[in-house]
Amino acid sequence: MEESFDRDKNEVYSKRVKAGKRTYFFDVKATRSNDYYLTITESKRRMHDDGVSFEKHKIFLYKEDFDKFEDALTETLKHIKDDLLDGYVPPKPKEENAEVGGDSDKDQQGSEW
Repeated sequence: MEESFDRDKNEVYSKRVKAGKRTYFFDVKATRSNDYYLTITESKRRMHDDGVSFEKHKIFLYKEDFDKFEDALTETLKHIKDDLLDGYVPPKPKEENAEVGGDSDKDQQGSEW
């Protein structure tokens, strides 16, 4: 019988960013063959009469696309900040700054991208 791949074991690094009703997760995961990929998840809390639910959207980013993704994201954010917002970047509320961070038990080394 084939062993199932444990979801918790394949997570290498995780970073959470709280932003109002949304939370973003940046998770580096390993495949069975020790290859790495990134999942970016947006989780949005939805209030209902009968309780709370979470709407989730996920992007899988593979190593062969890291550089292209980084270039496009950097260029797009620069365009927004420099051309559309005239260099203005709104200040971050203190409560959101405190929520940004990865788990201290996990690898905190920066990556090339």
